[in-house]
Amino acid sequence: MISPFLVWGAVAVFAVIGGIVAFAAARGNTGTAVDYYLGGRRIGGMVSGLSYAATTYSAFMLVVLTGLTYRGGVGALGFELIYFSGLTLLIVFGPRYWLAAQKWGFISPAEMLGARYGDRNIARLVAVISLIFLMPYCTTQMAGIGLLLSGVTGGAIGLEAAITVGALLAIFWTLVAGLRSVAWTDAGQAAVMLVSALLAVGFVISAIGGVGTFIERLSTDNPAWLDVPGPGLWSLPTFLALALPWFFFPLSNPQVSQRLFVVRDVGEMRKMILWVLGFGLVFTLVAVIWGLAALVLAPGLENPASATPALLRSGAVPVIVSLLLIIGILSAAVSTLDSIALTLGSMVARDLMRQEEGRDARQVFVGRIIVVLVILFAAIFAVRQASIVDQLAALSAAGLIVTVPAIVGAFFWRGGTAWGVLASLIGGSATAIWMAMVSGVSVFDPALALTVVGVTVALFVGVSLVTEPRDSALDFKGALQEELARMRVW
Repeated sequence: MISPFLVWGAVAVFAVIGGIVAFAAARGNTGTAVDYYLGGRRIGGMVSGLSYAATTYSAFMLVVLTGLTYRGGVGALGFELIYFSGLTLLIVFGPRYWLAAQKWGFISPAEMLGARYGDRNIARLVAVISLIFLMPYCTTQMAGIGLLLSGVTGGAIGLEAAITVGALLAIFWTLVAGLRSVAWTDAGQAAVMLVSALLAVGFVISAIGGVGTFIERLSTDNPAWLDVPGPGLWSLPTFLALALPWFFFPLSNPQVSQRLFVVRDVGEMRKMILWVLGFGLVFTLVAVIWGLAALVLAPGLENPASATPALLRSGAVPVIVSLLLIIGILSAAVSTLDSIALTLGSMVARDLMRQEEGRDARQVFVGRIIVVLVILFAAIFAVRQASIVDQLAALSAAGLIVTVPAIVGAFFWRGGTAWGVLASLIGGSATAIWMAMVSGVSVFDPALALTVVGVTVALFVGVSLVTEPRDSALDFKGALQEELARMRVW
């Protein structure tokens, strides 16, 4: 068990350093909506890549993915590698997103889709869908903070206190300087998270007796966890249920796709993608090994999501490294909360409200209000539902996938129409809500993701074929073709 005094001290140091960085970032703000939500589109490749990584590889990794590994074995590695392979979508869509934003001045992904299909109702609907389905993912981050700080101190730090601190930090950094503050703090947080996780894994494996002993004990005591489907979780249906929506995470989740608007040029975007891929591969392996190590040193846990706190309480990891890892996980969760809240704020300000020229201050003010409301709602819900963080994350991914057909069609199918998009978004999201919340279909049942995808694609294609594109619709494929050819993008 780690002393709550030490944990609070580490959190205080973390908060002070983060506050200094946030205020330094605020000096570059000009007060415009583009500056607040996108950092003035001037973020470099390394910072944007580490920010993307911290937003994506959040508390999910060492809370949810580690818990899934503890519960079901190496199948979790396959699941996460499917998500990792989905990051290659950035190679295809990254330059297109960036060019479209540069050419037409888009700030939110919802705004981009509305303009492409010539109907602002599409932007409004995407914003509403994002609000609905990103809230469970926000709750996952909040619950991760609570389970972590409460778990490593044996309950000396209460769930409510831990979640409150995480919420306050997320609100503070986002309000101070928007995306620039979030990106700068993200970059440092990602570095801390990766270094501390590597150190912690090294100490844990050493405490077990080295790599050879680690593998031998797993093979002897838990052989099923080294096979697929393992002890039962990673059956093919469960694997499909989780992997399908997560593959499209880079497109379906607006808090990460909006990151494609912020880099200053395509060269920096290439650097960003390389940083994300490198970070993601290493951290995926770390999270899975961490979960298997918890199986050896802390068997029999009732809640798999408590595997990380159990390892940190085991004494295998030096206190200073444990504190660094705690801060790393806390910062990752705060980073994701920041990014989601900021993106939702931009969608409400830009897409749900009437746009007026020269009203940037109003858009920033509205966005800040939404940031506070989103984080507070997630905090309240997390206190009540902290034990189901894996289901909440999966539900979010399954719901947001309804936007993917419209996104793909925006760049590759001129025949897509506004009516087709509206039908697919309404029908797909209604199907997801009905199946998950009314019919009680589990997020671990492939019927949920497959049905939602099937309904969404069928409605998008079918309705588009019998309707005409709007006169106001933009032709992304034609307008961007010359620039893409010059950039040698497929």
